[in-house]
Amino acid sequence: MGRIPQHPEVSDFDVQRVLEALVDPVRRSIVTQLDALGADIKCGGFDLPVGKATATHHFGVLRDAGVIRQYYVGTLRMNSLRRADMDQAFPGLLDAILAAQKQPA
Repeated sequence: MGRIPQHPEVSDFDVQRVLEALVDPVRRSIVTQLDALGADIKCGGFDLPVGKATATHHFGVLRDAGVIRQYYVGTLRMNSLRRADMDQAFPGLLDAILAAQKQPA
């Protein structure tokens, strides 16, 4: 079992880093799935069009930007959306991103 790196504090959130994390469609899919379920999801529980190594990279980018929190339950690495923290740092940003995801292309 690997060690989860530290998560940034809300006061350390950077809008540029958050936007760069959310520009990728796979990462937006992770955020959308977490929001839609309203519960934490294990890494292998997401419907993603990428392999395990690439998914691990995407989770790391989101975690380092402060968008998600990762923790272990036994051997499962769980992911939670840091909605309250995101809303505190950038009010309305996450809602706007999620609303845009629901719009037809």
